[in-house]
Amino acid sequence: MSDRRNNAHCTIPDDPDQSTYRFIIVAAKRARQLQAGARPFLPTSSKKPTIIAAEEVRRGLVKYELTGKIVPEELKPEPV
Repeated sequence: MSDRRNNAHCTIPDDPDQSTYRFIIVAAKRARQLQAGARPFLPTSSKKPTIIAAEEVRRGLVKYELTGKIVPEELKPEPV
């Protein structure tokens, strides 16, 4: 298991898995919202949507919902 302190700068506070991949997906979707004209949740001097989005996600200001269901390999039906 990797040391979770190494990726603390790219995790979501309420994410029990501390998934860097999830952080990137949520931040990317938020950056697209900002590019489309959404207002930032934080006052910022940065004009870059990716920087703003990453900071918002890091602080837990962006709400997200997990979609799709992951089925463990042992529970998948066998092909017939």
